[in-house]
Formats: sequence, structure tokens, C-alpha cells
Amino acid sequence: MATTAWAVLLGVLVWVSVRDDPPTVREQRSLAQAGPVVDRAVGELLAAVGDAGAVVLAPDQLTRGCRITPMEDGAELTRGVSVLFAGDDVRGLLDRVAAGLPAGWRAGVRASDRGARLRADAGEFVTVEGRPVAPGRVLLTAGTGCRPIGGGYRPPSAGTGPEGEALDGALRALGLPSGSPREVTAAPCPAGEGTNTRTVRTAGPAPATLAALAPAAAGSVVLDTPEVYAWRRGPVSVVVERVGEEVRVAASDGCPA
Repeated sequence: MATTAWAVLLGVLVWVSVRDDPPTVREQRSLAQAGPVVDRAVGELLAAVGDAGAVVLAPDQLTRGCRITPMEDGAELTRGVSVLFAGDDVRGLLDRVAAGLPAGWRAGVRASDRGARLRADAGEFVTVEGRPVAPGRVLLTAGTGCRPIGGGYRPPSAGTGPEGEALDGALRALGLPSGSPREVTAAPCPAGEGTNTRTVRTAGPAPATLAALAPAAAGSVVLDTPEVYAWRRGPVSVVVERVGEEVRVAASDGCPA
């Protein structure tokens, strides 16, 4: 009985501390506070990749239901950048990204039994990681861990840019209509106020092959397999993937290094 009472009292004290005290640990900074840190981290990752490969911003993932305290649920925000590159030098790509990140992040790459891994600290208890997920593909992520929801996460607003024209060109090459519904994901670039990186994506019925994309790529191919065709021209990347009977097309405008 005494143990139960003590556990309840401890939970109440932790809840009051999280609610009222100045934030000193991850669990005291809400998603509303941590979300912009994750967004900025995505922009820093894009800038660090530079022209090393074709890039795609992944849609944000907000996972609810984790526990802040025995009395309070929370949520975890993760955002990612997929990098497609030529060759198989995963360690070289991750080393380049680590070198391009802010010095205060203490970014480093280590070997593991699952390949090279990048780790960094973006501040405010936001963790940055990088790992290979497929041949010629690395996933870079920034995540909050479990946080109080607070005012919730509001993703950056997305405008328009050259990635829209690149997407249209890929759709024309595939014989798909340009008026298909589109999803846009954005993140702030570190270069300056108001500068955003964006990915615009859509999907349609898959063609027999992706060979028709070669003229649109115009010799700037990064990855060419039966299931994935990716190219980069200047700051703009295009990634086309066959997934079952569907083809997914994404075009992105990167951040300057």
C-alpha cells in the first residue's frame, strides 16, 4: 500500500514539475517548442548533403501514445531526408554530411554491425541520425523523442519553386497527367530567413519501365535501376520509384551549402 501511495505521489510531483518548472530535460519541452528545431535540422541536413546525391524530404511522422509520466501521454515527431547516390560509399557520404553540419552538433560517424551510422545533437534534445536503408540510399532523420504535445506541431508553410516544373517534366515523360493531386513538404534552409527547401510528390499507374525518363534526366542520372530512377540538375532532384502497380514521383529543391 505504501509503495502504491509513493508511486502516485511521485507521479504527481513529476507532472507538476513538467507543467510548472523551467525546462531542463527533454520531457519538459513540448512539440510546439521542439518542432522548429527539427525543421531547422532538416534544412541543415539538406545543406550538408549538397550535390552528393538526389534528395527527397519525407513527410513528417507524428506518433502519439508514448508516456511522459505515468499520468501524461506524449507524442514523438520525426522528420527525414532520403539521399540517393551513385556507388556504394555509404561511409563517405555520411562523413561528408557530418563535416557539413554545425560544429556545435558534435556530429560523428561510427562503424556498426549494420554499417556506418551518423549521430549528432541538434540541440533542445533533438537527435540526428543517418543510416543506409538500401543500396545507393541513405536516410537522415531528426527526432524529438517523446514530448508533451502542448500546442502541437505545425509544419512549415510550403510555397512553390523550380521543383514543380521538374515534377511536371517527369510526369510528361511518363505519359501521366500533370494535374494529379500533390503533396508538398517543406523545411527552412540555414542560408537565410524565408528560404525554404521543398519536396512535391504525386503518384500514378506504373509504366512497364522507367526508360522514358532518360530525356528528362538529360545525362544527370544519379541512380538507375528497374525500380528507381533518380537524377539531379543543380539544386533540383527528381526521384521516381515503382512500387507495385504504382509509380511515385518526387521533385525537390535543395538548400545551398
